[in-house]
Amino acid sequence: MTDLLGALPGAVAQGIIWGIMAIGVYITYKVLDIADLTVDGSICTGAAVCTMMMLSGQSPWLSVFCAVLAGIAAGSITGFLHVLLGIPAILAGILTQMVLWSVNLKILGKANQAISSRSNPVILSQMDIDSALIVLAIFAVVTVAVLYLYFGTEIGCAIRATGSNPVMSRAQGINTGLTKILGLAISNGIVALSGALLCQYQGYTDINMGRGAVVIGLAAVVIGEVLAKRISTNFAVRLFGVIAGAIVYYVVYQIIIFSGFDTDLLKMFSAIVVALFLGIPYLRKKLRAAHSVSKRGAQNA
Repeated sequence: MTDLLGALPGAVAQGIIWGIMAIGVYITYKVLDIADLTVDGSICTGAAVCTMMMLSGQSPWLSVFCAVLAGIAAGSITGFLHVLLGIPAILAGILTQMVLWSVNLKILGKANQAISSRSNPVILSQMDIDSALIVLAIFAVVTVAVLYLYFGTEIGCAIRATGSNPVMSRAQGINTGLTKILGLAISNGIVALSGALLCQYQGYTDINMGRGAVVIGLAAVVIGEVLAKRISTNFAVRLFGVIAGAIVYYVVYQIIIFSGFDTDLLKMFSAIVVALFLGIPYLRKKLRAAHSVSKRGAQNA
């Protein structure tokens, strides 16, 4: 029990990092209504760019900024493939993800690169969890605040309208192709930001660190939706709910590990959790519809 309590601050820190990534997933999945798989590659792109710039002696802040720009570029490529070439969004994301794997390997120079907090100035490190939690909380609040303000602007509302009803948006004169590209670029920029924070926190970047990121993001989104609905439908609350969902996910993850669960089955467990959270609302809606039909039939009889 003591070991579990000692591991919880680290789980919360990882939850916030992956929660920032999940906000990127939320923008494409919930706001734009696009299934984007680019995130499995762009999170590693952000980490790779940040790591190599810091190893070359650059400021960690400049490295994070350049990582975000790299993520924006990755998302834009997916957007161009989808909008200009007419490739379905999910396939465009897969194609970009495949390209990014090779690009990330070229950036790193090898499968993984270490970045020690002892020999390199870093913004946060798992060697100092308390400071890392403060830094991550600031990043989370600033990210949510910037997105809340941006999506309240004319172009931000256009992106939201595109996701809600693209046909009506086009009829209103909105360039839905441009808004999709912008949404995908913003999403992957945020994902790359989480990658830049993750590589500094854990002290290394690995070419496979983004594998399964979209599943973790979806888990955080669906758990966050449940938590946020109990409080408010406000956009900022929903974004904070996504971060809270990621924290819950990682805390539960730690509890399962310490309970002796077979770690080889953790990926399967993650997939089952996402499937349940996505499927239960649909089944509940179907049961309510069936109940109302049977109730009307009984009244007519």
